[in-house]
Amino acid sequence: PVTEDLIRRRAEHNECEIYSLEEVSLHQQDIERIEHLDRWCRELRILYLQNNLIPRIENVGRLKKLEYLNLALNNIEVIENLEGCESLQKLDLTVNFVGRLSSVESLRHNIHLRELFLVGNPCTRFEGYRQFVVAALPQLKSLDGTEISRSERIRASQGLEEVRRRVAEQEQEYLRRRAEEKEEARRKEAGVEEEKKERKPGFDGRWYTDINNTAPESEENKENRELKENPKNLEEDEEQREREFWHTPCSFTPESRLEAHRHLEEKRRAKEKGKEKKPKAPRTLITADGRVLNINEPKLDFSLTEDEENNTIILDLEVYRHMDTSLIDVDVQPSYARVTVKGKIFQVVLPAEVKPDSSTAQRSQTTGHLLLTMPRAEGEIKVTKTIPSPPRVCQNRRGGGLSEDNQRKNNVPERLEVDPSKRTAVDLANIVPRQSAKEGPMEASRPAPPPAEDHFSEGFVDDPDVPPLI
Repeated sequence: PVTEDLIRRRAEHNECEIYSLEEVSLHQQDIERIEHLDRWCRELRILYLQNNLIPRIENVGRLKKLEYLNLALNNIEVIENLEGCESLQKLDLTVNFVGRLSSVESLRHNIHLRELFLVGNPCTRFEGYRQFVVAALPQLKSLDGTEISRSERIRASQGLEEVRRRVAEQEQEYLRRRAEEKEEARRKEAGVEEEKKERKPGFDGRWYTDINNTAPESEENKENRELKENPKNLEEDEEQREREFWHTPCSFTPESRLEAHRHLEEKRRAKEKGKEKKPKAPRTLITADGRVLNINEPKLDFSLTEDEENNTIILDLEVYRHMDTSLIDVDVQPSYARVTVKGKIFQVVLPAEVKPDSSTAQRSQTTGHLLLTMPRAEGEIKVTKTIPSPPRVCQNRRGGGLSEDNQRKNNVPERLEVDPSKRTAVDLANIVPRQSAKEGPMEASRPAPPPAEDHFSEGFVDDPDVPPLI
């Protein structure tokens, strides 16, 4: 149906105001009836309604300013209810089902009508069609895209009575065939409804004969059971039905066009129903026993590091650069951090307990990365793995046992520990090497060289008046 929301969406160029709308396009909307437009859009000048399922021209008589009406590719059979469109200049009824050619005379009151299109309608096959229309509508300038000359108009008016009689006979014959087509379509629809009542829907939405009946299984029931058990045969049968529907000859009528539309609509709905995704089960963030899980739904790269100097844990999450910060939600807990990015959850377990109240979150303006700085909790005890040292074995070298030196080489290296109570201050005296190895803890000084032999010691007398040699 024509709804107010539909018209407002089509009036975006008019700031969604419909009372002052002068042009609206409602083509390919599966509209089955013209309504509300003559009350909501009184200022309309151009109206596009092509390629819909409209069977009648109605509810347009109040559109006094309407100049162009396009109703091509619909199911209209009679030209009517256009007398009130005083300003109508162009009417397009291409590829409809207008068989009552005499209904064209109702357009005489539209004195401003200049162009009329009836191509593809049954009435165009009538003998004398163009002559009848040209004579019936003297205000026309063009019919089916061909300009009407003055001489053509004079010839059409000369034999109008004979043309009118032939058109009336052909029109009666068409109406008789049309009545038969309607009756055949009604019987076909009734047969389809009766067949549906006799069958029951199966697991795939198709109708199968009741197989719970106690009567002997018929050939049709057996075929339905085999189709149900074998999905491959079911697909082949569906393809066969599809080919039969489109390749079976039928007359081009409003009923056949409506049937094809409904068939396509059912196929589209079935396809959309098959594509519907099942709702995902809620993701488990924390197990029943209280264990926190690592989750990365947005599939973002990240890095989790520990800053020993500042005693903090840093989480660098590579969030999308151009995403708005309002789409990010951060939740820091003592043992884990959770970040929601556009509804998707990123959760990581922290290697140590942190302070949620003292944690900070920052967003980079250049890269868009999210940086979480989480200080460690006070009084945390780091648990490190220690390797127990094996007991020392003191055996005699001659006995073939391993010595302490060999055990040290085979085992992990030992670390020397200094008791801090023994050294409370720096001993500056030990910085300078001692002359004797026994006096200093660092290293012994080199032994003094033996005194050289004095060859001049014999007979030497020290004169105090002589200064010493330098």
